[in-house]
Amino acid sequence: MKPLVIKIGGAILEKPKALMLLLDVISQLKDQAIVLVHGGGCVVDDMLAQAGFVTEKKDGLRITPKAQMPIISGALAGHVNKSIVATANSLSLPAVGLSLTDGNMVKCQLNTQGLGAVGVPTASQSHLLDNLLKAKFLPVISSIGALDTGELVNVNADDAAVVICQLLNAKLLLLTDVNGVMDGDGNYLPDLTQANANALIKSGVIKGGMTAKVNAAFAAANQLRRSIAVASWQAPEQIPDLLAGANVGTRIIPEIAA
Repeated sequence: MKPLVIKIGGAILEKPKALMLLLDVISQLKDQAIVLVHGGGCVVDDMLAQAGFVTEKKDGLRITPKAQMPIISGALAGHVNKSIVATANSLSLPAVGLSLTDGNMVKCQLNTQGLGAVGVPTASQSHLLDNLLKAKFLPVISSIGALDTGELVNVNADDAAVVICQLLNAKLLLLTDVNGVMDGDGNYLPDLTQANANALIKSGVIKGGMTAKVNAAFAAANQLRRSIAVASWQAPEQIPDLLAGANVGTRIIPEIAA
């Protein structure tokens, strides 16, 4: 059975009951190896504001000046990561908090899109995760990586989930605060092809953070040559149905299926 990578972030991290419900569902999936990958933009925004910084974004992606990295890494790899781990452990889930750079799991190169200290991740070494999953631990991975120079960089959390999925040849579930991707009439799409997504992005129906999420999902679907689910964290009880093959959320269809 392939591992399952679940990406969480955003609003669920501000709703402790929702996070506990998700972790409770995970605790019931005894035979399923699961890795949680998280962002936490809302927490980062709050901490940056408290420190007097202004948050800027470009096409839905965070611009990360080098001066902000100590706060961003502290927020994600520190506060958010350990809060998730502590909540999981309170439910008797043996969670282990990690970042992308731990165990040389992921290597990063500096992006070329003018986003500052933002890394483009590449899968490197799965040994640490293989051993943790074999020992029935729940790895909880923050989206903080490092360059070859040792400099810490911020990584888009959807991209982080994709690279961990590639590292483990795993299934991928991107949890968001909506039930999937909507069309121009506000209806949720059961599936989405690259051509349809491009049209919706061009027309402005898909925009902001959802653009980054959809692009990350297609990157994973095309490289893994299988579909990726984008679903809501508000209905974690659907996860077992998804693992059983049911249609949950919006299924991202790769251009070339296996």
